[in-house]
Amino acid sequence: MNKLEEYLSAHDLSEVHPSDIAKILKQLDDNEFAAALKLVPKDLIGDVALALPDRYFDDVVENLSIDELSHAVAELESDDQVDFLHGLEEIDESIASQVFDTLDDDDKKEIIKLQTYNDNEAGAYMQLELFTAEKNEIVHDVIGRFADLRKAKTIENIQNLFITSSDKKLLYAIGLDDLLIFDFNKTLIENIEQSEDSFEPRKAQDRENIRDVVHYFEEYDLSVMPIVNAYGILLGRITSDDIYDIINEHATEQMYHLAGLDDDAEEYDEIYKTGKKRASWLGINLFTAIFASLVIGLFADTMQSIIALAVLMPIVASMGGNAGTQSLTVVVRQLALGDISQGDAMRIIKKEVLISLMNGIIFAVIMGIVAAIWFDMKMLGAVIALSMIINLFMAGLFGASIPLFLKKMDVDPAIGSSVILTTVTDVVGFFSFLALAKYMLL
Repeated sequence: MNKLEEYLSAHDLSEVHPSDIAKILKQLDDNEFAAALKLVPKDLIGDVALALPDRYFDDVVENLSIDELSHAVAELESDDQVDFLHGLEEIDESIASQVFDTLDDDDKKEIIKLQTYNDNEAGAYMQLELFTAEKNEIVHDVIGRFADLRKAKTIENIQNLFITSSDKKLLYAIGLDDLLIFDFNKTLIENIEQSEDSFEPRKAQDRENIRDVVHYFEEYDLSVMPIVNAYGILLGRITSDDIYDIINEHATEQMYHLAGLDDDAEEYDEIYKTGKKRASWLGINLFTAIFASLVIGLFADTMQSIIALAVLMPIVASMGGNAGTQSLTVVVRQLALGDISQGDAMRIIKKEVLISLMNGIIFAVIMGIVAAIWFDMKMLGAVIALSMIINLFMAGLFGASIPLFLKKMDVDPAIGSSVILTTVTDVVGFFSFLALAKYMLL
């Protein structure tokens, strides 16, 4: 009996969670994976496939028939159905088309509707499964209808009742716990008008940027948010579990971009594809490194005269690079979290410059003393000290300015920032150090 069989035999089907199954599947080799996949309850296959890292999706598709894939999609919520079919299309458009054709008309309509949204729009992430009622419905009837829907497993993961007008415009959002303390014999609107609580919903429009919606969840500690169109008509909802996924994806994307990596390429085991993506950034880095070397070449005579310069020069560039990376990381992360407003740029730049300058002075004094004693040249200590102050000042300035500028240009601040910053700190560090040495020591 393998690990998955042990897990399934020890748990009732209603207690089985897709993430636990995915965790077990990731520990298996290829042959064990294929065999274990057959043991996964058919109703959970879709959720398990989406819980696995992207590189496993090919293996899931290879081991399932069209009918099994179709059943897996049918059991998913609308937003997950779109994700599953998108994954299928990337593997084989023919299989994706066959699976789509086998779905019922309601599922097809919902999938087509969600596919009309761009990846950065809130509508692309909403679930169309909702529990709604009109404002004049009797509470007792609403609760009875909810019980019937739950027994039939038509709706799941419901936390709120969304109350609409006769023309489907969203009016109120009521938690199910609040609904239970209403007067069951009165209408919803009568209970709302008599209550001292406010049931005005925080909502977002379907065309709104999903990152703004993420900030709403974080700012107001929401578990669900209704999505409406430009006319206020209720379309769907976004739940906190989807928001967590978006936050994780965005954080991963930023970390990769700061290192010059493609987050999509890194998910897969294709060495050529991943290597090609990395090579493009390494090529840019090589070009900038050559540029920095040309700056060094301008002072070749100076370096030949004083060998100590070659020993100390990397210290200046390294300190500037690390200080700049600190500023860059802080600003990029704050931009991602929405902690920097449009009028905040100068404050952020000033803060990072002052911090870098303060550290620059401290370490310049330390390194100046070390260099002066090490090579028995007082002026050499002064040269490296001044150079470090200049370079750390520029590191703080550009480390904060680059992502803010890219954001203003509507470019992801993480993309390219590190390459630009490295170029600046290397060139400024080498040039300031060697130029000061030329004019102060020779």
